[in-house]
Amino acid sequence: MFAFAPDPNQPKAELYADLVGAAKALIHGESDSVANMANIAALIWQFLPRLNWSGFYRTVGADELVLGPFIGKPACIRIPFGQGVCGTAAASAATQLVPDVHAFPGHIACDADSRSELVVPVLREGRVIAVIDLDSPEPARFDAEDAAGIEALAAAIADAI
Repeated sequence: MFAFAPDPNQPKAELYADLVGAAKALIHGESDSVANMANIAALIWQFLPRLNWSGFYRTVGADELVLGPFIGKPACIRIPFGQGVCGTAAASAATQLVPDVHAFPGHIACDADSRSELVVPVLREGRVIAVIDLDSPEPARFDAEDAAGIEALAAAIADAI
């Protein structure tokens, strides 16, 4: 059994360091990528306040994302590379920090309550294998510290998903 107790009052850098450490503990020795993504989606949900969606989209083939484990309302199942925030992150292999999803050209609204989004590609050997997608009902919920923290998480888990 794992018992993680994030402190919502600690500085973000410490919170994300704890999140990465907890993720490493959860996936240590486990080879099933779906189980690892499911636990990490739940861990993100536990550690980060003010989310309405936390999860993964997996790269399938050369140019499509397919829904992976998540917590939140039902979501879009398939997203072509280059479309929406997730598809843009996958096509560019670059983090997308979106303070207002309604202002993002081509935003795909899976949940009408989402107002801001952070999508971080997970890279293995230079190739996007998945994206971590976080949505919030609050505008401008995410900042550069959140992006850096989730990028550190993505790097730490890449070989386990």
